[in-house]
Amino acid sequence: MSKPSARKPTTIASGYENSIVRCAVALGLVLVGIAWIVVYATVAHDAATFVKIGDVKPPSSPLPWMSDLKNWNYLIGFGLIMIGLTVSADKLTPLGRGRGVVVGMLGCFLIGLIWIVVFYFVGNDLAIPVMQDLGQYNLVVGIAFMAVGFTFATKWE
Repeated sequence: MSKPSARKPTTIASGYENSIVRCAVALGLVLVGIAWIVVYATVAHDAATFVKIGDVKPPSSPLPWMSDLKNWNYLIGFGLIMIGLTVSADKLTPLGRGRGVVVGMLGCFLIGLIWIVVFYFVGNDLAIPVMQDLGQYNLVVGIAFMAVGFTFATKWE
């Protein structure tokens, strides 16, 4: 009688081995990062950027700890997104092999390029909430997407 192997949960599809856990972690990190930015921008941003003039009380925030972090929330949110994309650039995920690598690489390159171009052309003129808050840090966001694109490029065969 043979012992059961202590392997991670995987599935075989189309001749490739997939790690369900790695796919779920990558997707979860990206979704949590997006949710973090959306919650901060819609719920806690007003209390974080309030400037007290006279006796006016600051708006109450349902998430005071998030308001206290101010623009660090963007670092947390975009950091989670970048880590999630980097985790997905592994051979055990669909984005980490074959055509998925090209899709991930070009997608990250284009998102980074579009982010920087939109910031330079319309970021300060139009009311794009996240871009207005980040200011020149929009360049860091765009370059970070491109850096994640390079992690996909290293997996290309």
